[in-house]
Amino acid sequence: MEGRTHMSAPVQAAYSYCEAVTGQQARNFAYGIRLLPTEKRQAMSALYAFSRRVDDIGDGRLGTAAKEERLDDTRQLLDRIRKDAVDEDDTDPVAVALCDTARRFPLPLGALDELIDGVLMDVRGETYETWDDLKVYCRCVAGAIGRLSLAIFGTTNGARGTERASEYADTLGLALQLTNILRDVREDATSGRTYLPADDLAKFGCTDGFRTATPPAGADFPGLVHFEVRRARALFAEGYRLLPLLDRRSGACVAAMAGIYRRLLDRIERDPQAVLRGRVSLPGREKAYVAVRGLSGLDARTMSRQTLRRRA
Repeated sequence: MEGRTHMSAPVQAAYSYCEAVTGQQARNFAYGIRLLPTEKRQAMSALYAFSRRVDDIGDGRLGTAAKEERLDDTRQLLDRIRKDAVDEDDTDPVAVALCDTARRFPLPLGALDELIDGVLMDVRGETYETWDDLKVYCRCVAGAIGRLSLAIFGTTNGARGTERASEYADTLGLALQLTNILRDVREDATSGRTYLPADDLAKFGCTDGFRTATPPAGADFPGLVHFEVRRARALFAEGYRLLPLLDRRSGACVAAMAGIYRRLLDRIERDPQAVLRGRVSLPGREKAYVAVRGLSGLDARTMSRQTLRRRA
């Protein structure tokens, strides 16, 4: 969808609001989507703004019942968007922008229902015994966003393997989410949340959790982190098969966002206990470098060669 179509002033204002939300609250995401053409960048901002609203309900200070009620309201709003029943002059700019995006792109809006389901898991304090259990959660809160993003990016005509593009997008979402879980392990613990599988925690003596900057006595915390890093790297390797299926700028966007998280993973691997001392992040200059690599196609070509070697 490269051609521009007419956009009314209210819809343009709604997109501008969503882009402001994205720029203020999602710096890693914003670095990637700035590489997209205008319509796709606006669509991704609308998608982010809606997703952020759902996440903020889950992370807020309301009680469980109140959060469930607000998530139900958000699901009803999603039904209105699905039915194309949001007027351009509606007072909710996120709804206006996302409804317009759903007209322009073939969004699988059911994936946003999955996002709400995943946040409900958070609200209800669910924990995960095994990696297979955690994957269900990750697919709801991150894999679903990958599949929605793919609907905006589209695939390149004639590319081989496009029938698996949705699978790769989903897997890349899992890789990003597992990296997030490792980065935020201390922050989540202080909020009473544990995402890493109980089986893994037990294997490395970490069942007591991570509420301080010091791992539990007798725990092999570096071993746990390195185990999860290897799992995330395998997910990235599979998810990166998406890149050759995308056009240059969409591929650059994905490469930039994924590249930032892969470098976060590198930092966590080098110093596992850093995640217990505070949030691990990349400086702006390094994010800019990753974006340039993405736009140049370096990451896409590198991952394509690695994919061909694995298939050989």
